[in-house]
Amino acid sequence: MNEERLSAVFAALADPTRRGIVARLATGDATVGELAAPYDVSVQAISKHVKVLEEAGLVSRSRDAQRRPCHLEADVLDLMTGWIERYRRQAEERFQRLDTLLAELQQGQDDTREGAAS
Repeated sequence: MNEERLSAVFAALADPTRRGIVARLATGDATVGELAAPYDVSVQAISKHVKVLEEAGLVSRSRDAQRRPCHLEADVLDLMTGWIERYRRQAEERFQRLDTLLAELQQGQDDTREGAAS
């Protein structure tokens, strides 16, 4: 996933309403009207949010007779998860090194105390 697309995905998910839409679509496809139901905003406002999610590649729309259901493109979430996981692993490795260093320092202090007590 290129940096520009990744930035668009994270920007799209920066809005809590859009995150709510993604969460709803994770349970199954829905129309814009169905997505708008829990919000105190117009269907047009939700439609604009869906358009942002579409442009980021998170959502697609299809035609089913008179319905135009929105569908979550989960593969984009998998790509984001991979990107996040890489940095989570790096942070975990740094914390493990810090834990090791702190344990060594603690052991050195314990050894010093034992030597002074003898």
